[in-house]
Amino acid sequence: MVRMTETVRLSEGGRIVLPAKVRRALDLKCGDELLVIVDDGEILLMTRMQGIRRAQRLLAPYLEGRGSLVDELIAERRAEAAREELE
Repeated sequence: MVRMTETVRLSEGGRIVLPAKVRRALDLKCGDELLVIVDDGEILLMTRMQGIRRAQRLLAPYLEGRGSLVDELIAERRAEAAREELE
């Protein structure tokens, strides 16, 4: 993980410009979308994939030993479809 501190200025319309050094470090390109999260008075900027990875890390302790949630969902849907056929 790269750590750096840069100062940016808020401009008219609430715009900020990410310094080139930051964009290069994160491999951000023109047109990339960023998630803006306000968390306990802090602003977090991250790509959608970074947001997904962050959510996975936060949820991982609660999902240990449960197996695949996808397999569990498919099994539930199949059981539900089987019950509907019997009705």
